[in-house]
Amino acid sequence: MTEIRRPNFVVAGSPDPNREVVSVSELLLTIASRTLYDASMRKPQMPDVGAFIREQREQGSLSIRKLAELTGVSNPYISQIERGVRKPSAEILRSIAGALSIRTETLYEKAGLLDTYEGPDVISAIDTDNQLTTPQKQALKEIYSSFVSTDQEET
Repeated sequence: MTEIRRPNFVVAGSPDPNREVVSVSELLLTIASRTLYDASMRKPQMPDVGAFIREQREQGSLSIRKLAELTGVSNPYISQIERGVRKPSAEILRSIAGALSIRTETLYEKAGLLDTYEGPDVISAIDTDNQLTTPQKQALKEIYSSFVSTDQEET
């Protein structure tokens, strides 16, 4: 009976220092696990809140270093949040919101800590308010419409 021999390979940095020679299947498993680990480390976890923070920081002409100084959070941690590598706590989001002069709730929503508020549409709310007279309702609708159209032109 002929014995079938499987080829062996030497793997640098083997977890077992006494055993450097491994089989093909072990080699493939090692390569696959390292590849998956590397890919998972690069994969952003929180892109929405990080991208939003970066956008707000850049609009405010703040460097990462200045934002870190204002929030008491380290430069690398701010960078990791912006890249989506780290998920910031509610406390850190609160300090970032304060430094960027934006509502804390906005960051909580972007981070998935709060559900987005979808209240009644403003025009419907004005129309259904029984304490307002018809001319008051009309004036409020015109003012609101002028703000909304201005906001849309800037965006």
